[in-house]
Amino acid sequence: MGSPVLLVAHPVVADRMCRLRDEGTNNADFRQLTGEISALVAYEALRDLATASVVIETPLSPASCDRVTETVLLVPVLRAGLGMIPAVQALLPLTEVAHVGLRRDEETWKSEVYLNRLPADLSGRRVVVCDPMLATGGSLVTVCDLVVERRPAAVTVLCLIASRPGLENFHGHHPDIPVACAAIDPELDEHAYIVPGLGDAGDRLFGPPPD
Repeated sequence: MGSPVLLVAHPVVADRMCRLRDEGTNNADFRQLTGEISALVAYEALRDLATASVVIETPLSPASCDRVTETVLLVPVLRAGLGMIPAVQALLPLTEVAHVGLRRDEETWKSEVYLNRLPADLSGRRVVVCDPMLATGGSLVTVCDLVVERRPAAVTVLCLIASRPGLENFHGHHPDIPVACAAIDPELDEHAYIVPGLGDAGDRLFGPPPD
């Protein structure tokens, strides 16, 4: 697509995505599948984590091996991004978490920030923004604007499904930020939902919000 997009194409990921999309998948299974896919996408996207060589004692003899030395700042976009965090934290040895909350105007589709827990200075830090669905790209543009102005060393976006128009919009604003995902869908409907997508990720993870 001319911009940094990593599509994690693997039979194991495809199988889990098939079950994730299925409207018959219940909330508990949906959460489990979200975590499994998130970990697989993160595994592929973060191959360049900083490491250091150490010597450890095995039951037989000393051995030289590599350990991750980089602390990754995970930024879940509330609320659906929360469903990705436990599995990514279980994968990565060193993490911190900073939440960003957005609400979308259902008429204009524009996002408004209602919570921002990002550190004031991200110099030298790797930031991984987690949001299951990249639909219009507007929410991720807003979050990455907040991240980039704090001058991080690197930013990566992890999602489960991205739309082609959303990727184009996002990379029109942030052409150098890579997006790693498990599927790319062709279009959005009149309500800016990804088609075929999987519906509302937040509702399928946690149930509909109370009235």
